[in-house]
Formats: sequence, C-alpha cells, structure tokens
Amino acid sequence: MTIDLAGKRALVTGAGTRVGAEIARALGGCGMRVAVHHHGSAQGAGETCRAVEAAGGSATTFAADLYDESQARGLVDQVLGRFGGLDLLVSSAGNFDGASLATASSTHWDRALGLNLRAPFALVQQAAPALQRSHGSVVLVTCATRLSPLPGYVPYQVSKAALHQLMRVLALELAPAVRVNSVAPGTVLPPAGMHAAALAELVRQIPLGTTGGGVSIAQAVVYLAQASFVTGTEIVVDGGRSLAL
Repeated sequence: MTIDLAGKRALVTGAGTRVGAEIARALGGCGMRVAVHHHGSAQGAGETCRAVEAAGGSATTFAADLYDESQARGLVDQVLGRFGGLDLLVSSAGNFDGASLATASSTHWDRALGLNLRAPFALVQQAAPALQRSHGSVVLVTCATRLSPLPGYVPYQVSKAALHQLMRVLALELAPAVRVNSVAPGTVLPPAGMHAAALAELVRQIPLGTTGGGVSIAQAVVYLAQASFVTGTEIVVDGGRSLAL
C-alpha cells in the first residue's frame, strides 16, 4: 500500500538551500507539515517555507548547527514539541569539502564525519521513539560517488559511503516499526561557479544527458516516504553516470 502523506509531519535538514529545499517543497506538495531546518541560511529557509505552503503544505523554520551533537538532538526535540510527533525524517544537510590524500587533514575528517555521519545518527537516535510511535520512516541523503569515486574528495566520499552502511544497519535496528532508506544523488546540482566547459564535460558523461536537478532527488524521497514495503534500500539518482564510468 502507498502511504498517504497528507497531514503527516516531516523534518528536513539542510532545507534552506539546494536539494534540501526541493525535498521540503515536494513534501509540501504531498500536504505534509514540514520542519525546515537551516544553519546560517535563514533567508533561504523562509523562501522554502513559502514554497512549501504554495505547494499545499505548511512549514516552520528551525535553526541548528548539526556539527554540535547537542544542537542536533535539540532540533529533534524542538520539532517534536512544536508538531507533537514525527512521521518522516529526511537527513539532507551535508558538506562537500574537497581534500585529496595529500591535503586531507584531521579538520577535513572531523567536518566530513561530523556533519555527514555523526549528525544523521544523532538525529535518528533522538527521533526513533517518536518515529516508532507513528510507524514513520527515515530517508538519508548519501552520494553516488560510493559507486563511482572522484579524486580530490577523500573524507567526504568515505563519510557518505559510511552513511550508506548506517542506513542498512538502522533499517534492521528499527524494523518493523520504522523504515530506513537512502537516496544517492549524482551531480544533480552543479557547484556554484562551475565553468561552462566543465559542466558540458560532466553532462557528456551522463547517459541521460542532463544533471537532473534537485527535483529528481525530491521525487525519490517522496517515493521512499510512501513505499510501505521498502526498507534498507538506496535509490541512485545520477542519470546513469555510475554505469558509464
């Protein structure tokens, strides 16, 4: 059976910009009440809230620095206090710091593991009792580089690969009450300032001939939120690039 999301409650981290904002808007289109998390992008979070409401849902902003575990846990508590429960947790916030074997430092590792792995774990752990009561679900945003690594992003890619394994472990830990899945984006939103020639070369490597956009990730998240018999699964959204490399 497909789960009706109308009126249900979602927390989307990193929803002030880019993919997180698209996810929040898509959930609003399903009639959900969306907690729009941001850190330092209050204006963007406000725009996301307006987009969610225009799509047919309702939204409230929440600020937290997810590098700080106490703030990550406090974010969940704030959302639960405001919404009275939680049906869906989408962990979208993450960093994409570049660092090669030669340049990676302990700071790079702390940042990558802190935001891309420890924060999602803390969020899920704190939200688990509420999600168990609602028979809700979790969607973690990982990365398609698990399948096709890129040079120059060592800590980032390792942290995202570990997040994929965390998804599988949590799917077993939280079954049968809570489903846990992930979405692995390819380059759906090119980095700001990317040169036209570099972007053209990137698109050339994608069999479907486009970067897809953040909406392609949002569509996958909505599917997983509604799919009552899917857990421990990752949907790769990369236009086929991982097949072509």
